[in-house]
Amino acid sequence: METNILLGIGNPLNGDDGVGIYVSEQFRKAGWISLACGTAPENFTGIVRKTRPSCLVLVDSADMGRSTGEYRIIPRSRIADVSMGTHQLPLSLLIDFLSDTAGRILLIGIQPERAGTGEEISLPVREGADRLLQVLSSGELDRIPVLESK
Repeated sequence: METNILLGIGNPLNGDDGVGIYVSEQFRKAGWISLACGTAPENFTGIVRKTRPSCLVLVDSADMGRSTGEYRIIPRSRIADVSMGTHQLPLSLLIDFLSDTAGRILLIGIQPERAGTGEEISLPVREGADRLLQVLSSGELDRIPVLESK
């Protein structure tokens, strides 16, 4: 059986920046490993390299200029154009480092509304995350829209 990995990225103590963690904690599907990485997804590269997933999905808060709660696949070429949440290593470097390890790597951003210390995830962002969870659970990853070029 193929194994896939979902990495939830973000800081759950900073409002909508915690949406990646929320997704990773809620997502359960046979054939998938779901990990809440916090702000240091690079600390989880060992399990990715050991598992060699068919698909690696990274979920994070991302200011893409979309409506609050919308989600998009962010192509590698567009990562620099998008303001990502708080993490130590740029996700483009993480993706490059893991590119020979996973069959397919998808970075999915969810448009935040706010990020403030001590705040919870806003309702529109949680609703967007729940919609994404339905798509992920269905296994129809190709239904996730791609962030268009500028």
